[in-house]
Amino acid sequence: MASRTARGERGAATRESILSTAERLFAENGIYTVSNRRISEEAELGNSAAVTYHFGTKTELVRAILRGHGDRMEHLRTNMVAAPGDPESLRYWVSCLVRPMTGHLEELGSPTWYARFATQVAADPGLHEIANEDSLSSPALRFALDGMNRCLPELSASVRTERWNMGRHLTTHMCVERERALAEGAPTLHADWESFANGLIDAVVGLWLAPVTSRS
Repeated sequence: MASRTARGERGAATRESILSTAERLFAENGIYTVSNRRISEEAELGNSAAVTYHFGTKTELVRAILRGHGDRMEHLRTNMVAAPGDPESLRYWVSCLVRPMTGHLEELGSPTWYARFATQVAADPGLHEIANEDSLSSPALRFALDGMNRCLPELSASVRTERWNMGRHLTTHMCVERERALAEGAPTLHADWESFANGLIDAVVGLWLAPVTSRS
C-alpha cells in the first residue's frame, strides 16, 4: 500500500511538472514548435516518453493546462455571481467576466505564463475551438453572460457575438501585456492587478455601450 501511494505521488508530481513546464514553453515559443522531448528535458524527467505516457497527444496536454486554470477561474466566478450585486448593472456582469482571470493571475504570483499561453491557443483554429467548448461549459460564465445580455436588450445577436469576442480578446491581450511586463521587471501602468482590472472593466463596459452603426 505504501509503495502504491508513493508511486501515485510521484506520478502526480510528474504530471504537475509536465504541465507547468509545457505551459511556460508553449507561452514563450508557440505550441507546435515545442517537442515532447524538450518538455521532458526542461522538466528534468530523464524520459522523453513521459509526456506521451501521461497525456497522450499534445492536444490533450493543452486541454489539461486549460482545465487546470479554468477550474480555478470557475471557482472565482462562481463566488462572484453568488455574492450580492446589482443585476441591472452592466459593470457588475462585466466584472464577473474579467475579474476571474485577473484574480487568478494575481493568485499565481509572478512570473506567470497563462495569459501568453491562452493567446497561443486562441491563434490555433483547432485548439481555439477546444478552449471555447471548455469555457462555455462553465455554468457561472453562462450565468454572467445571460445577466449581461439582459442589460443590453437592444443589441442584436450578431452584435453581441462580435462584442463578446472583442471584449474577450481585449481582456486576454491586456493581461498578456501586464503579465509580460511583470515577468520582465518592466514598468506597468497599474500598481496591482486590482487597479488594472478596474481600468480593463471600464474599457470593456465602454465597448459594450458603444453605438452601433446601422447594418444592411
